[in-house]
Parts: sequence; C-alpha cells; structure tokens
Amino acid sequence: MRYLVVLILTLLTSSAAAQNWEDRRVFNPEGRTSLRIISSTDTAFFAPLIDAFVATEPDVSVEYLVTGTTDLDQRFRDAPQSFDIAISSAMDLQLKLTNDGYALRLDGIAHPAWAQWRQSLFAFTSEPAVIVLNREAFEGRPIPRSRQALIEALRARPEVFRGRVGTYDVRQSGLGYLFATQDSRASETFWRLMEVIGSLNAQLYCCSGEMISDLTEGRIVVAYNVLGSYAAARAKYQDHIEIVMPSDFPTTMMRTALVSRRTKSPEAARRFLAHLVAYQSTETEDAPALPPLEGSEKGAIRGTIALEPALMTYLDTLKRARFLAEWENALIQK
Repeated sequence: MRYLVVLILTLLTSSAAAQNWEDRRVFNPEGRTSLRIISSTDTAFFAPLIDAFVATEPDVSVEYLVTGTTDLDQRFRDAPQSFDIAISSAMDLQLKLTNDGYALRLDGIAHPAWAQWRQSLFAFTSEPAVIVLNREAFEGRPIPRSRQALIEALRARPEVFRGRVGTYDVRQSGLGYLFATQDSRASETFWRLMEVIGSLNAQLYCCSGEMISDLTEGRIVVAYNVLGSYAAARAKYQDHIEIVMPSDFPTTMMRTALVSRRTKSPEAARRFLAHLVAYQSTETEDAPALPPLEGSEKGAIRGTIALEPALMTYLDTLKRARFLAEWENALIQK
C-alpha cells in the first residue's frame, strides 16, 4: 500500500510538471535523435520553421516547450542539461546566460558580427515594439503616431481610457523589462507616458499574446510595446486594430537562440541553429511566420537594441531594484 501511495504521488507530480507549460508540441516523434527546445515564442509562429527542419532531418525529433521569458531564464539556469536549445525575445537575459557560460560555442555558422555574440548566441529576427489601438476608441479623432501624441490623447479623454490601457508587468516579463529599460534610456517621454497610463488604472500583462487578445475582445483599447509580429497576425482578421510604429523613436529587439553547453545532441542542435539562421533569411512562398533579421554586414536597422555587454546593465541587482521602484511609483499609483 505504501508503495502504491508513493507511485501515485510520483505520477501526479510528474503529470503536473509536464503540464506546467504555456504550450508543448512534439514534431516528428519517430526521430531517433531528440532535441528539446525551450522558447518564449508561440508555437504557431515557430511551427513552420520546425516543420521545415524535420522535413530535411527525418532522424531528429523536436520537443517544443513554450513559457514566459523570465520563467525560461530561470528554468534553463536551474537545469541546463534538460534543454538543448533556448530561444527568447529577452535579449538581455539571453546575453547574460551566454556570458555566464551556459551556451555552447558553435563554429561554422556564418552570421554578421552584430547579430551574434562570441559564436554562442545568434539573433535571427528583428522585431519592433509597437503600440496597438482599437480604432473605435479614436473614431473621429486622429490616431496618435508618437508617444507624446498618445500621452495627449489619453489625457484628453480619461473617462474613455480608464482601466482600458495595457502594458507589460515588467516585474514578471523579461521582454517587457527589456523594452522598458531601453525606452527609458532613449527618452524621458517614456516615464511621462507611464505616469499617465498609471493614473488610468493600467492593466498589466505577462506577455504580448494576452494583451492583444484583450484588445481584440474589447477589454482594453490601447496596448503599449507589444511584439509587432503578434499584432500583425491578429490585425489580418480584425479590422478595428491599428498598429502604430512610434515616430519619435523605435525600439526593436532581436530574438536570439543558443545551444546549451550541456546538450546531449550537440551536432543536431548546431544543425538546427544553422537551419534557423538560414530559414529566416529566405524569401520564398513558404515565408517565415516570424519577421526576418533586418540589416546588412555593416549593421542592424535603426533603433535595434545592440547585442553587446551594455545590454546587461539593467540586470545588475541594484540597478534593477532602482528601476522597478521607479516603474512601480509611476504605474502602481495608490
């Protein structure tokens, strides 16, 4: 009886752990070599890329696990041997993982110097942070095309926007924290906007997908700093959605990937990274669902967050605590 109880508890624990993902999908389960990928990118966006990979690598099975950027970083640090590849939109956290020795150096992957770090961390998309609006909330009025214009629009009609403006909870979202710190470095307008949003009882989110879902369903009418590809995917089927690239200053992140230094399948993981980099740069009818990496050998497009040591500045414990305190003062107004 005691053995049976222990067995049941073990199975329940394993089941809970297996389900503790935003999404999980196995591609080509018959493959003899397995790759386990932990990622912050929704499966729908990444599936075409993995399908293309296993089509040319029939012996490789890919398990794709989705979670938030902050959770991804923690899980990978806790058990780097459990994953072969980590893919995240939080560039700063990825760079720190690499700098801390968690990534395997990969030779033979041709990539511009600005789009990789020490042949261990590779950028493969360029993706802007955008403002997404419900056009119906601005009917008869100009659509704000800059952060300053958005501030003025929100101040002019607080009764329309109270409780209906969303942005990231940067205490939980690694990507949200990255965007916020970069915005704050670019202009003081960011802090004025945060104070205005905070005065309107801001709705805080873990991720772009949830924010955009609430906007399309009418629970909020403004979403600040969401991923451009996620917004564009919804805008195809939602006539009332307006995507705004702020005209004052752009903030563009690069989604990055690394191979775990503890991977059990280093050669298959290297081939996947090489495929990922090559696939995202192709222009065919089977176009990538994710935006390609934009730039040339000379550099990235304007406004792209640089993949360099300075990116880790706001991950310093004291600097992070100071930034979060200022953010809470602006957003959590009591």
